[in-house]
Parts: sequence; C-alpha cells; structure tokens
Amino acid sequence: MRPTQILGMRPSPFMAYRATRPAMRPIPKEEHSAHTISQRLRTLKKIPMELIPLGVVMGVALGAAGYSLGRKLYIDKQLRLTRSGGTSTKNTADQAR
Repeated sequence: MRPTQILGMRPSPFMAYRATRPAMRPIPKEEHSAHTISQRLRTLKKIPMELIPLGVVMGVALGAAGYSLGRKLYIDKQLRLTRSGGTSTKNTADQAR
C-alpha cells in the first residue's frame, strides 16, 4: 500500500489564473484633486480646536530639535563627521592576505 493512501491524501486541484472582474462602479475622485490653495486652507477648519495647541507645541519641539542638531553638527569640532584618512583599523593578519 502506498503511503498517500494510508494518510488519505489527494493531490491539490489545478488552480488556473483568472482575470479579475471589472469594477461595477466608477473609482471615486480624490478629495483634494485640483483644489486651489484657498480651498485647501478652508479644510483646516475641520481640525478640532483641541488639536491646535498640540500642533503648535509639536512644531516648536521639532524646530528646537532641528536647531539643536544643526548647531551640534556645525559647532562641535570634536565630532567626527568623516573617516580619518590613511589609517586602517584592520590588524596585520588581515593585511597579509
């Protein structure tokens, strides 16, 4: 008796690739397509009033973080931004190869 008959297994059915059905309804237009700046600014009125102070605080925090990072990279002379030239960190066994 074959092992597949013992386990009650049968081969998988043949699965053919089929094209998808066409959409029955048109694709909805994007909400912000071809709007002017004034129309986009009007959508800011939809933001709840409770979130405006949070947005201001987040904006100030991101600005301060960017300023601090830029200042650190520009002012700190001990910070290595590039590799040291000429010296290799490999040991002599690796160089013998």
